[in-house]
Formats: sequence, structure tokens, C-alpha cells
Amino acid sequence: MKLNIYSRNKQAHPAGRTVPFRFHLALTGRVWCGLRLKMLSGITLFLLLATARAELIQRQHILIVGSSTAYPIVTSAAERFGRDPDLITPIVESTGSGGGIKLFCSGLGLTTPDIAMASRSMKESERVNCARNEVNDIREIKIGYDGIVIASTKETPKLKLTKRDIYLALAREVPSPSHPARLIPNPYLQWREINPLLPALPIRVLGPPPTSGTRDILVERLLHDACIQVPSLRALRQKDPTRFQQRCQALREDGVFVNAGENDARLVRKLIQEPGTLGIFGYNFLNRNRDRLKAASIDGIEPQFELIESGIYPLSRPLYLYVKPRHSTLVRGLNEFIDTIISPEASGTEGYLIDQGLIPLPVRERNTSTRLVGQAQLKPTKD
Repeated sequence: MKLNIYSRNKQAHPAGRTVPFRFHLALTGRVWCGLRLKMLSGITLFLLLATARAELIQRQHILIVGSSTAYPIVTSAAERFGRDPDLITPIVESTGSGGGIKLFCSGLGLTTPDIAMASRSMKESERVNCARNEVNDIREIKIGYDGIVIASTKETPKLKLTKRDIYLALAREVPSPSHPARLIPNPYLQWREINPLLPALPIRVLGPPPTSGTRDILVERLLHDACIQVPSLRALRQKDPTRFQQRCQALREDGVFVNAGENDARLVRKLIQEPGTLGIFGYNFLNRNRDRLKAASIDGIEPQFELIESGIYPLSRPLYLYVKPRHSTLVRGLNEFIDTIISPEASGTEGYLIDQGLIPLPVRERNTSTRLVGQAQLKPTKD
């Protein structure tokens, strides 16, 4: 009998995830079937145990995924954390809020993230998904605020937009100018066609993908609010809420609205290369590029630090971290990292994360910024 075992070890992913291994068994010679099965199961068990042990040794860092808006803020805290020679710098990935929460909710263990960043609160459907995968104990931490801005290069004429202007520019379907009760594919190509007070600029907007929390807030706060001002859509909302959402949350796909991906820094670079184009991204990226960019006002309100903090600006929003407390026994330093990022030195009113665009929580909110949002009481549903 000749036994050849070929194996390929796990390859480390830069983000700490692992690529599934493969092994191949080649048995030659005349072997009893029973002996072959026993040997095969024994070898398989040995390799799986060895792989599991290698995995536990392999990832010693904290793994964080999620919001592109929170990414530079959390990355800055991670780099400070890693300056301690006794600690390992966490790895942070920008995947978008939805994408990060999906990975976070995929299960427990070292092949899944320890923390998810989000520029919106976790949805009920996401909590159900977490519970289905036994992620029941979740700690929600509000770390501060950010605002969504609609910005352009400084050479572009100043835009004073209303929610209605933005809706008519970006919605896939809009009321017909001649028959307002009927929806038609969006015909508008210039801002002046929407509002005679706006400049005669082509409508071209670079924005976030469907997995982004920024897009969720844009749709819920602007498009939804403008939709219910249309009588036919307001009636549709009462008659068929699902169809109303489909009509009001769909963005243009004719090239006017461009999905620019999750990387806000890359979006800013594209914006600078395309004068006259507008970009939708977090206030922190505007704040760091004020020498080259400016923001449009929305309903007469400018995106300013104090107006975002107070919630007066229409597109202000909280930033969250979602943490798996059970991972604190698997990954050294998880609790210490959380303590670091919510400390006054980091996210307080004079904290160093302000330089990364974080708008600190008001003092009245700091003591209530953490809560448990797990669905331990929720029974997983069967598909």
C-alpha cells in the first residue's frame, strides 16, 4: 500500500480572516474499504484539529469592519492603541455599515469580526440574522456624531438645495411635470430644470453603494421625506407601504448618480478631478479638505460642527460600534481597546479623534452611550 498525503496550509488574509484549506488523499494499492475509511477519518480529524489550533494561534489582533465614515476615526484610535508594546494594533477594514454588520453577524469565533463600525443603528433584520448565527450578546456603543454632506470643488457655483431638489435630482422615478399624479423615469439633466434658482450645471453625483450606512440615511431622511410630500405617493404609502418604499428609495441608474464605492477618500479624489460634480460623503472628509471642497446647504442649513452635534442639520447621524463581549476571552485587548476609544482623551470634547472628524457626544449623552442590543430571547427562524 502506498499512502500519499498532499496538503495546503491556511493562507493568512491581510485582514485576519483565513482562506479555507484543502487536502487531498491519494491511496494506491489494494486496501480493504473499512481500513481506508478508518484511516481517512483519522487523518481528517487530525488535520482539522491541527488547523483549528493554527487558527487560534494565527489571529491575535482585534478585527474591526464596517462604516467607511467611521474608518479613519477608528483607525486613528487603533494606531494609538498599538503604540503600547504589550498590545497588538487592531486591523480595521472599510466595508460599509451593511457589509460590516453582515460579517459581524455571521457567527462567533476567530474567523468572524470582533467589532462592527456603523454610521446608523443596527436594523431589526440584522439583529435577527445575528441571533440566527448565535450572536446574541451584542454591545452597542455610540461614539459620537457625523454629518452627511453634499459637496463639490470650490470652483463650482454654490448650491442651496432643498430636500425636494435632491429628491428630484436623484430619485429613479419622479412625478411628471404635466401630470403630477403619474410617476415617470427621471428626466432631469440639469439642476436648473429642477429649480430655476439653481445654476445651469449638469446633474452628476458620486455617492455611496447600497451597503453603506450613508446611503441608508440619505434615502430615509431626504428621499422619504420628499416623497410623502407628493400626494400620489402619500396615498400609496397608506395603501401599499412596501411598494411605496420601492418607489421612494430607488436611485437613478442612468449615469447621473454614480455608485462610487465605500472608500470616501477615493471619492474625494474623484470629486477634485471632476469639477462641477457633487459627492455625498461624511462631514469628516469635508473637514479635512476644506481648502479644496465646499458643501451645499440643505433647507438653508449649513453642515457645521455645532449644528450636526445638536441635530439641527438635516443629515446629522450618530456613529456606532457593535462589539461581541464573548470575544474578549478569545482576543487579548478587546475590552482595553473599547475603553480606549470611549475615553475622554480619545472621543471627549477635547479628544484627539476630533482631528479625524468625530463630533463628540454631548455631556448629557456620554453616560447613556452604551447598551446591550442582542436578541438572546429571539428564537432563530428556519428558512
